[in-house]
Amino acid sequence: MIGRLNHVAIAVPDLEAAAAQYRGILGARVGAPRPEPAHGVTVVFIDLPNTKVELLHPLGPDSPIAGFLARNPGGGIHHLCFEVDDILAARDHLRAAGARVLGPGEPRTGAHGKPVLFLHPKDFNGTLIELEQA
Repeated sequence: MIGRLNHVAIAVPDLEAAAAQYRGILGARVGAPRPEPAHGVTVVFIDLPNTKVELLHPLGPDSPIAGFLARNPGGGIHHLCFEVDDILAARDHLRAAGARVLGPGEPRTGAHGKPVLFLHPKDFNGTLIELEQA
């Protein structure tokens, strides 16, 4: 059911410093910061030949990333994002299998402009999973 790994998301306490590390030390192609008010984050995408890394930084104190960074002040991996061909069929299949979809269960528009859903980390070995319509 799941397809390609779309990205690995890393919450960072200092977005500019993290982007500079990927650009300067690792020599990666780093995009410009983009605020995503609907998700409470500012994102920077790092393009790799086979996937992306998404740097996440809180956009305001109510951001879910602010809570993550309060528990993990140095930052860390926040979620994995996998592509699916049909997000509604994937949601229905996962629910039937007992997986919990976070929120109301209706896809929202993600940072790539495509429908996304998140799955409860307790159902996937402590890892938050994002599904994105391919």
